Amino acid sequence: MTFRGFIAVDVPPLTSLERLAGELRGASSSLKVVRTDQIHLTLKFLGDTEEGLVPEIVTAIREAGADVRPFEVRVRGTGAFPSLARMNVIWVGVEDAEPLAKIARALESSLESLGFPREARAWRAHATLARVKGARDLDRVSSILGARAEETFGTYRVDAVHLEKSVLTPQGAQYSVVDTVRLGN
Repeated sequence: MTFRGFIAVDVPPLTSLERLAGELRGASSSLKVVRTDQIHLTLKFLGDTEEGLVPEIVTAIREAGADVRPFEVRVRGTGAFPSLARMNVIWVGVEDAEPLAKIARALESSLESLGFPREARAWRAHATLARVKGARDLDRVSSILGARAEETFGTYRVDAVHLEKSVLTPQGAQYSVVDTVRLGN
């Protein structure tokens, strides 16, 4: 049996992100805004994942984070991929996330041998806030992102990495934790 898997670090509910998500919801009908209790930093998207590989994936996560101790990150700045002029994904940035970049690089190497292809782009610390579904009414969205481009939304402690599964529903993806690896163990 398979599930749609990914490896991630959760972003806890932050009041300032809740306000930004609310602003974005009201700014354009072209946006599919992520529920703030579902926001995370994806370290590696796996896609179709055999349940039988879970122990090996968890071992890879444990090894990738073996020498990483819990640390603080700052959620700061906004933007869009590929650009504000052509928005597909709206994100918030995450600073001081070098330990996560190290884990992401290690996962790329170790998971390739399990059949998960390497990413073409280098990992970049960001959390997806919304996806653009259509290209209407985006001027207001662009204004909001421009006004918040340097804003700090909060800090939080990263102390765990999760193997998660995603179930696609008409209301959007629903995420659940398959297993957790604590940092610093």
